[in-house]
Amino acid sequence: MKGAAPLAGLALIAAASAGMAQQQEPPASVFVRPLASLLVPGTGQLLAHQDRGAVYLAAEVYLVSRFLQLDHEAMLEARRFQNLAFDVARRSYLPVRRDTIFEYYEQMERFAESGSYDGDPGPTFVPETDPQTYNGAVWLLARRTFWENPGVSPDPTSPEYWRAVQFYQARAVGPNFQWSWRDHSLEHEVFRDYIKRSDTAFRRAQNQIGLLLANHVLSAVDALISARMSAAAGRAAQMQTTIGPGPLAQLRFSVTF
Repeated sequence: MKGAAPLAGLALIAAASAGMAQQQEPPASVFVRPLASLLVPGTGQLLAHQDRGAVYLAAEVYLVSRFLQLDHEAMLEARRFQNLAFDVARRSYLPVRRDTIFEYYEQMERFAESGSYDGDPGPTFVPETDPQTYNGAVWLLARRTFWENPGVSPDPTSPEYWRAVQFYQARAVGPNFQWSWRDHSLEHEVFRDYIKRSDTAFRRAQNQIGLLLANHVLSAVDALISARMSAAAGRAAQMQTTIGPGPLAQLRFSVTF
């Protein structure tokens, strides 16, 4: 009988240690609601019968619909400036339509003309020299980069001359993509407006993606805090945030007794 007391004491200590371990390590079910909210905002709160889950879910629906609307608007304006560029600025150069990257259209916005790619119809390659055109501006940049004096041509067989030519050939607009807004200044202004509206809609659509991610994270953190509080208290608990007038905000925790 004397040995029974120490054994009972050891059993009580072991039980207490097990209970503390269970309190320190939350059950796996605690993470179900946060993961659900991370996937679909508001679902973790709705699983816990918390009405604010509908707010997260409504925000998700609104942000997704807004992103789709802005993305559609951006693509619509993009088709408009592409069509205008082909019908007016590129029509006399290329009977077959070919589209390219957005940076190309940005240069069409900045420069009224692309300029010629090769100014010599013979075998000798002569870059565009008018700096008011896009190709002429590229050739000027090439000369400033590789020539000692951009206004004085070195020997055409010298390495610096051919480095400038290679720089020009890699960046200049070729025959298939030349353009000119000459005598079409009004259409050029409309083209600029289409690009501006498309770019604005695209940036706003990207902002909606950031808000969508924030909604997912906030809903998951909300669900995690509520679940951990409930597990620690052994009863239903939840976190509530209240934003009042001015910069002040209140964070409130409630536990059901």
